Amino acid sequence: ARAHPLISVYSEKGESSGKNVTLPAVFKAPIRPDIFNFVHTNLRKNNRQPYAVSELAAKARIPRVRSGGTHRSGQGAFGNMCRGGRMFAPSKTWRCCHRRVNTTQKRYAICSALAASALPVLVMSKGNHIEEVPKLPLVVEDKAEGYKKTKEAVLLLKKLKAWNDIKKVYASQRMRAGKGKMRNIRRIQRKGPCIIYNEDNGIIKAFRNNPGITLLNVSKLNILKLAPGGHVGRFCIWTESMLNTDLSRILKSPEIQRALRAPCKKIHCRVLKKNPLKNLRIMLKLNPYAKTKPWNTILRKAKNYKIRMNKAAAAPEAKSDQKGVQGKKPVLGNKEKKAVGNKKLKKPVVGERLQGPRNQQLKRNPQKRNPPQRKRRLLHKLKFVYSINAKSFWTANFE
Repeated sequence: ARAHPLISVYSEKGESSGKNVTLPAVFKAPIRPDIFNFVHTNLRKNNRQPYAVSELAAKARIPRVRSGGTHRSGQGAFGNMCRGGRMFAPSKTWRCCHRRVNTTQKRYAICSALAASALPVLVMSKGNHIEEVPKLPLVVEDKAEGYKKTKEAVLLLKKLKAWNDIKKVYASQRMRAGKGKMRNIRRIQRKGPCIIYNEDNGIIKAFRNNPGITLLNVSKLNILKLAPGGHVGRFCIWTESMLNTDLSRILKSPEIQRALRAPCKKIHCRVLKKNPLKNLRIMLKLNPYAKTKPWNTILRKAKNYKIRMNKAAAAPEAKSDQKGVQGKKPVLGNKEKKAVGNKKLKKPVVGERLQGPRNQQLKRNPQKRNPPQRKRRLLHKLKFVYSINAKSFWTANFE
């Protein structure tokens, strides 16, 4: 494939149509089986399902070692609480089953698989029967994408001398060995050719009933299907339009857009956010009415102040008018009645005794009830606390 820069396009009759297509550069990529095996192994792990032993499963009786003539006979074994036994719940469902693979490595693996599919030696070493196939990579016209009947697909494969690979698949159908027969995967067979197309106009319905055939879209290539088993070199049949370069996808790629985009020279400065409650200019942007609100407050305060001053000036005139009226006492200011119980007792003169009964005097001032007795109680409490602290200090430092 590397020696032929042009690829012949074959018609539905199995003959060369006279068209030639330039060999894409991906078929000239270096083949790295080590990278492909690594990517293939890790991607296959993403199909695993978590499993674990039951945490409720247990035995009511511990098994014993069956032997004689030794101390080991009769001892407990196999249980999680026994010496030499298994551990409890060895497998967990939260075990890390899946693997993340680098995107660059996956792309490199796809390129290696495609490059290997163009080498007849590697394709034949994988077991594909391509002895009579005219050329690799095998490219057919776009009419094949419009096939909708299986008999049309079978006829095309026979014309292209690729039906021998399908016969190999028929001959390899057999029963699976082991307990897999219980799991709905009883029969196994080998892999046949891989059909890679650009647009599905019925090609899937035409080829899907043939055993061993895999169909892939050129924009959605799968590593696990390009080289099943981790071995590169699968027999691929391509349609003509899938070799066309997708310019729109290339131009919209971030690598191209990053290079074509004009550099952004505009400098974005961070603007400090100001509090509108403290900054009048910011408040006016948010609420233009805030400009008149303080002025209205000033006018209202001035009006209230004027009213108070007028009332204060009119108060002496009202007092002078009330003095001349008979039967009324002049009111000096607004005197409010004091609440009951707020009367203060007059302090007695030194040497005089309080007037009134003793019970009334004690109720009026309960703090003066036997003050020496209160002092004695307080001193007694202080001595007791001091003695405890001194004792603890003495035992902590000198004993």
